[in-house]
Amino acid sequence: MAVVLGPNRYGKAEVRLVHVERSTPVHRIRDISVTSALWGDFTSAHVDGDNSHILATDTQKNTVHAFARTGGVGEIEQFGLRLARHFTTATPWVTGARLEIEEYGWQRIEVNGSGHDHAFFRSGGEHRTTTVTVDRDTAHVVSGTAGLVVLKSTGSAFRGFIRDDYTTLADTDDRVLATEITARWRYTSTAVEFDTLFPSIRATLLETFAQVPSSALQQTLYAMGREVLTAHADVAEIRLSMPNRHHFPVDLTPFGLDNPNVVFQVADRPYGRIEGTVLRNDVPAAESAWSTFPGGG
Repeated sequence: MAVVLGPNRYGKAEVRLVHVERSTPVHRIRDISVTSALWGDFTSAHVDGDNSHILATDTQKNTVHAFARTGGVGEIEQFGLRLARHFTTATPWVTGARLEIEEYGWQRIEVNGSGHDHAFFRSGGEHRTTTVTVDRDTAHVVSGTAGLVVLKSTGSAFRGFIRDDYTTLADTDDRVLATEITARWRYTSTAVEFDTLFPSIRATLLETFAQVPSSALQQTLYAMGREVLTAHADVAEIRLSMPNRHHFPVDLTPFGLDNPNVVFQVADRPYGRIEGTVLRNDVPAAESAWSTFPGGG
C-alpha cells in the first residue's frame, strides 16, 4: 500500500475590508469579506515541510488590501477576477485560484428627504455573493444572494402528498409561505455588466415568488429559476436553496376563539429544505465553477 497526497488547497479566509470611494463629495462604500483559495504544486510543503512553493496566506491578505487601494473594489465579480488572475500568474506553482466574496449592503441615511453624502445604515441580513474560479485558461463567475427572507401570507397550498403510517400533516389550501432564499447563478461569460444584472435577477426572483400561485415550495423554486433564465440570457444556470420557515396556525379553541389564519406560531426547527437547479439545456456544464474540493459539492 502507498499513501499519497490527494487534492488540496489553502488560502486566507474572511479578509474584511471597507472601501470608501471619495472621488466626489458623494461617497460610496463597498463592505466586503474575501476568502482566497489556491491550488497547484504544493506537494513538497505537505510531504517534506518545504515551503518554497507557498505564497503565504498573509501575503494573500495583503494583496487583497493592496488591490482595493490601487484599483478600487467596484463590481465584486471583477475584483475577484483581478485577484484570481494575479494569484495564478504571480508564481509558477499556483495553477488555480478561487475567490469567494460576500458584500454587505449599506443605504444612505435620509436627511430632509435626500440621501446623505457620507452617512449610511446597514440594510438587513441579506448579502450579495460571488465565487470566481480561475484554473489555467478557464474562468467562471457564480454570483448570488444569501439571507434574503421572504413571506407571503396567502397564495400557497400544500396537499396531495404521500400518506403513510407516520403522516400527521393535514392538507391545506391556504398557508403562509416563508423562506430564506440562497440563490447562486453561473454567468455564461466573465464579460457582463454584473452590477446591472444583479438587481435585475434579484427583482425577478422576488416578483416570481410574490406573483406565482404555489402548490409546493418546489414549484415556487422552479418557477423562480425559470423566470431568471427566461429574462436573462447571460445566466447559464441557477441553483436555489429554500428552507421552509414554518408558520403553524395556533389552536385558540381552548380560549373560545377561532383562528382564521390570523395568529401563527413560528417554528425555527426542524424545517424542510428545498434545493434545486434550473439550467439551460444548450449551455455546457461547468462543474468546476461549483466544486469546493476536497469532497466536491
